[in-house]
Amino acid sequence: MKRVLAGVLDVAYRDVGPSDGKPAVLLHGFPYDIHAYDAVAERLAGSGVRCLIPYLRGYGPTRFRDPATPRSGEQAALGSDLLAFLDALGIERAVLAGYDWGGRAACVVAALWPDRAAGLVSCGVGYNIQNIPASGKPAAPDVEHRLWYQYYLHGERGRAGLAANRSEFCALLWRLWSPTWRFTEEMYARTARSFEENPDFVDVVVHSYRHRFGLVPGDPTLVAIEARLACQPAITVPSVVLLGADDGVGPPPATDTDAAHFTGPYRRAVVSGVGHNFPQEAPDTFAEAVLGLL
Repeated sequence: MKRVLAGVLDVAYRDVGPSDGKPAVLLHGFPYDIHAYDAVAERLAGSGVRCLIPYLRGYGPTRFRDPATPRSGEQAALGSDLLAFLDALGIERAVLAGYDWGGRAACVVAALWPDRAAGLVSCGVGYNIQNIPASGKPAAPDVEHRLWYQYYLHGERGRAGLAANRSEFCALLWRLWSPTWRFTEEMYARTARSFEENPDFVDVVVHSYRHRFGLVPGDPTLVAIEARLACQPAITVPSVVLLGADDGVGPPPATDTDAAHFTGPYRRAVVSGVGHNFPQEAPDTFAEAVLGLL
């Protein structure tokens, strides 16, 4: 495990593979951590790729540098963190690959700072930039019911529930979101330490699920980035979208509703037998997508 001061964070991360290899940044989602990429990193490192795998804000040993920094989980914060991480390590361009929150960070940087992205792998949601101005528009009932956990966290009962039962809460999401993945208790416990040991996990998670619905203000220092994201900028870099056919929170639609947001080379694949945690459930497919962009 290594550490680097990057923007507002002291980031803990793994650096796997040859130091002179082409870089790929692998970004985990909620409620997961860097162990989602253990098998992916092994495969990529064996092909000469340098894999940089950071704990996101609110996870594992990553910490905020200043107690006064807002514990924001908004999309602009995730993108800003990734950009600061690249800068801190002197990485000019890398393949950015992630899912869930990590996919959002990768999409934000690929859209707003395309010169820093050699390519993009986005899982779960292809165009993973939130349209917050339109967040008040209801979705179809079969979509809404899968978002119960987000609505739960909108109230103080939900905050208290997550704080008191964070491991049990996140284990339930793992089971619901990847119904065909048979993970072991040991696998889950290894990741759950990232939720239990980080003092900012609850605050960051709650803010994320409130901000995306316009219920709370964001970090004042990130207003300009959020304004750019509200325009739903196109992603111009070469992109691969991987979707798990068995994703319990966001099953892929029959028609590709994301393609219009990608104006560069673009490929979409729906993979059977895979749920929400794509890199851990299908590491070979994920690694192949990264290698194809390098």
